This record gives sequence, C-alpha cells and structure tokens, in this order.
Amino acid sequence: MAMRAALLVLVSVFLMTLDHRQQHLEAMRATIAVVLYPLEYLVSLPASAGTWASDAFAARSHLISENESLRSRQLELEARLLKFDALLAENSRLREMLQSPRKVDERLLVAELLAVDMDPFKRQAVLNKGSRAGVYRGHPVLDAKGVMGQVTEVSPISSVAMLITDPSHAIPVQVNRSGLRAIALGTGEADRLELPHIPNNADIRVGDLLVTSGLDRRFPPGYPVAEIQHIDKDPTQPYASIVARPTAELERVREVLLIWPDHLAETTDSQGAPAKDAPEADAPEPDAQEASPS
Repeated sequence: MAMRAALLVLVSVFLMTLDHRQQHLEAMRATIAVVLYPLEYLVSLPASAGTWASDAFAARSHLISENESLRSRQLELEARLLKFDALLAENSRLREMLQSPRKVDERLLVAELLAVDMDPFKRQAVLNKGSRAGVYRGHPVLDAKGVMGQVTEVSPISSVAMLITDPSHAIPVQVNRSGLRAIALGTGEADRLELPHIPNNADIRVGDLLVTSGLDRRFPPGYPVAEIQHIDKDPTQPYASIVARPTAELERVREVLLIWPDHLAETTDSQGAPAKDAPEADAPEPDAQEASPS
C-alpha cells in the first residue's frame, strides 16, 4: 500500500515536471475545463443569482426614490413657474394701468377684486379697499382700458362696486369725435350698453368712442367708456337703437384703479382719505342714474 502511494507520488511529480517543461497536458486541461464549466456555473449560480437580485432590487429602489424626488421637484418648479407667470401678468397689468391716460394731478389708488356677484341680474364686485383708504360712495372705478363703474357700498376695509353694465347703472358720456352728449345705460350683459333717446339724425357712427363727459361731477371727463357697436335707425321711430361695447375688461381684470375727481382730490389727505375740513357738499351722490346727460 505504501509502495503504491509512493509510486503514485513519483508518477505525479514526473507528470507535473514533464507538463511544466513540455506543456503536453495543456490540451487535456483545456478539454477538462470545458467539460467542467457547466458544473462550475451551476454550482456558482445560486450565489450569482443572489448577488444580481440584491443589486437589481437596490438599483430599482434607488430609481424609484430618485424618480419620486424628481417628480416632486418638477411639481414644485411647475407651481413656481405658474406663480411666476401670474406675477408677470399682474405686473404687466399694473404697469398698463399706471400708464393709462389720466391727468397728472389726479389721485389714484390701486385695488384688487375679492369677489364678484353671481346674480345674473347684477354686475357688482367686491374690492379690498374701504373707507380707511379714502374710498367713498360714488368713487369712480377704472381699469387700464376705461371706466368700470363706481363704488356703491363702503366698509372700513372693503367696498362694493357697481359695474357700468349693471341694469341700474347709468353714466353721462359724450361722443369723442363729435361731442354729442348721451347717457349710457347698463343692460345686465357683460359686453353691452345702450344709449337711449338719441335722434335718428344725430352725428354718431359705428366705431365712435364714448368718453366720460364729467357733467355728473363724479367721473372725471375724458376717460373711455365704450365703443359704438351697432346703430339701428327706424324711420318710424323718433330715436335710434344704439348699442355700445365697454372698453374696460369687466370680466377679466383683477386690479382696478380708484381715482379722485378734481373737486375732491384737493380735499383728501396724503393717504387718500377725505380731509377733516372737506366740505360734504362736494361729495358725489350715490345713484349714478340720477345724473343728467347735459
């Protein structure tokens, strides 16, 4: 037994020496490696599969977390972008309002719409300025395009404005081209005013601009009110049917201008509130429809 073991050892040493010097067993080792590779692969497969699964789940978890983070960041940036766009639009509207035609010495105050009346038969809006800011009943309200209406109710921190399209509103106007005076009545529709009692032979045309006449001592003269859209002259009727469209963007604006007429601007303090010694007789009447067109 010992002789056999010694013989095998000697043979092994001889073969290793021969292989090391002559490389005779290289082809045999390659063949054996090819034959044993599937077995080695199967033996190492569980460990490899475990490692792959661990890496795959870790990568998926990381991707999910990163995706959620990026989605949240995207929503945040989109919200900021929307706010940025809104601020740009608001800034543009304010710049346009402040550059709108007006007398240099007229006082003005920027207010914001808080709410609008949902009653289809009324055209009213709530403003965020009240008597503390000097707002009074009858205060003219404008936007960058023209006259919007006037204040009818006042509280310390807010007020209610009646728009010129309200059925109970009337405003003295004149045709900017010819100087013809008239009264523009609200109809309850958002884009429609009517001019009653205009003779068929009156000098008025489609496209004429109507501006405030200032004869009511409430609205300063010269501010755009509406543009003539339609004139229907019936020979059997003494007066023409005239429809005008307001120049102000009554259904779109969020910021408005409150202005003081000349006869009230000098009786207000630096904050816009009426001065203590201001004569009450100069304050405008609350109902615009009582004003005379001439």
